[in-house]
Amino acid sequence: MIAKNIKGKSFKGCVSYVMHEGATLLEAEGVLADSKQDIIHSFAMQRSGREEIKQPVGHIPLSFSPEDKERMTDEFMTQLAKEYMQEMGIRNTQYIIVRHDNTENPHLHIVYNRIDNELKLISVNHDYKRNIKVCKKLKDKHHLTYGDGKEKVKREKLDNPDAVKYLLFVTKAKVKWYGGGTAYPYL
Repeated sequence: MIAKNIKGKSFKGCVSYVMHEGATLLEAEGVLADSKQDIIHSFAMQRSGREEIKQPVGHIPLSFSPEDKERMTDEFMTQLAKEYMQEMGIRNTQYIIVRHDNTENPHLHIVYNRIDNELKLISVNHDYKRNIKVCKKLKDKHHLTYGDGKEKVKREKLDNPDAVKYLLFVTKAKVKWYGGGTAYPYL
């Protein structure tokens, strides 16, 4: 299980992306969910209470190992998403949970309003370390598969800064260290 916390400006763009044809809306809280437009409008209404907030959109892709695919029912994925949000402090706000089946990894998307039901901002600043801890906690609690390491990561799909981290990992793996601390790459 891995997650990435993203802030954004446009509910229209984010909801349109996650609600593509073939996606399954697993749960909606605090929004009218009859159509994509209703969801977008619901988010926008609450967002209008804090126009000064430049990035009101919270978007979290939550991805699971292919080895856990058989266990990933809609109900279990919804439970994991809600536990993740609770642990990350994403409470008392509008959200949707949408399942995608367009990759070999079972995954879902959480879209939530960073402006909560009391018009307070849900901060996601510096959540990188907490995100790692929460994912580990949920993997341990639910006996989910840990990745085998960085070798299986599909680096061509990564954006910065993750792409740079994996480039450094691969570069270090290809470097042979000789005496005196000098590195000579294999040719």
